[in-house]
Amino acid sequence: MTYDPTPLFQPDRGQAARTIHIVAKDGFADWQAAQPPRIRAALDAARIEGKPGATAILPGEQPDAWSVLLCVLKLPLGIWDLAKLAETLPNGSYRLEGAGAGAALLGWALGQHVFTRYKKAERAPGRVLLTTEPARIAEAAALARATAIVRDLVNTAAADLGPAELEAEARTLADAHGATLTVTKSAALASGYPMIHTVGLAAAVGREPRLIELEWGNPAHPRIAVIGKGVCFDSGGLDIKPSSGMRLMKKDMGGAAHALALARLIMDAHLPVRLHLLIPAVENSIAGNAFRPGDVLATRKGVTVENTNTDAEGRLILGDALTRAGENAPELILDFATLTGAARVALGPDLPATFVNDDALADALLAAGTASEDPLWRMPLWDGYDEMLASDIADLVNAPDGGFAGAVTAALFLRRFVPEGTAWAHLDTFAWRPSGKPGRPKGGEALGLRAVWGMLRERYPAA
Repeated sequence: MTYDPTPLFQPDRGQAARTIHIVAKDGFADWQAAQPPRIRAALDAARIEGKPGATAILPGEQPDAWSVLLCVLKLPLGIWDLAKLAETLPNGSYRLEGAGAGAALLGWALGQHVFTRYKKAERAPGRVLLTTEPARIAEAAALARATAIVRDLVNTAAADLGPAELEAEARTLADAHGATLTVTKSAALASGYPMIHTVGLAAAVGREPRLIELEWGNPAHPRIAVIGKGVCFDSGGLDIKPSSGMRLMKKDMGGAAHALALARLIMDAHLPVRLHLLIPAVENSIAGNAFRPGDVLATRKGVTVENTNTDAEGRLILGDALTRAGENAPELILDFATLTGAARVALGPDLPATFVNDDALADALLAAGTASEDPLWRMPLWDGYDEMLASDIADLVNAPDGGFAGAVTAALFLRRFVPEGTAWAHLDTFAWRPSGKPGRPKGGEALGLRAVWGMLRERYPAA
């Protein structure tokens, strides 16, 4: 699953191309007044009044000499300002007049990405943007590829994407970058990572649970761990979801998709870090050997967990992965997970609920999210709710009764497995867009990826 957007950009050396006129809302009246009568007539006929997002085909002096108008709210361009044109214009070459593309290079690339595994695209990408900022092409292409990884993996049906396929994706990534891949399953998983083993125990043959680990980079560089929840399908287990709740559960490996995409960004950019990628990959299925409500689970950390809800399985597998990550003393741990419906109730689909145990790290993440138009929302690791995790028969429960503060208590559960003193951020992301917008079709989506990548680039600048 590789999307290559680099052919969609070329340095502007004066090649033949159609013009896209970029006009900000506050300058539209003056721009319109300066146009020849044929342009003003075309604008009046199309009822173009400068509203942001409005577009029009403008006639030239010759029949084939048309150009394009794009009205925007303000300059410089935002990421998605060019995405609608990238989706709708005829194939060919275009150059901007009135603004540099800047951040909108990414939207131009993603506006032409289509998931085609099961349905043929109406047309192939073929709208080429000439740019006077060639130095920005590589970064835009890298982010577009990473976003496409998340979208394509999340959109893939669970029948075609189980733990073995996630392992294959990680292996391809490791082979491409000279990284080391380690996969733990079967008896070794049962003894070393009992919560991952237990959650995936009921899966069919060929879809057995596993912990996938990739290591890359100079051991002398700062060690960071990136963890992604890899529940390839979530039936809810014996606490079975209703059909409406199960409909999109192919996307419950969205955290793993984000982690794989971020790992690629890190390795492609040769970021000076020692990367440890961890993906606990399972299918939460139903069978006679499925784990039960009331079962007490062993953990890699050594504490015991009373399972109060088999549909709160993501935090269980992440607990063992967090413990493993902490054993190598990283200076930073990041995890992505489609973890709780409570986060979506609180923040909707666009804002990943972000829990951070270090204020400086939180500030850096929020700032990077704003700068990259990939907003995060910090949520509290409220110590007062720790008591909700108390169990009568074990060290803690995985899901408190009552349903209060569900995203917070899930994060507090994960915090129990993070080494004390280690900076950690947990992103409870939706990984899905319920309705489409230009450059952002309905379906799998990278939410929080650009924010975390921006933070890492600032924290670990490449030489």
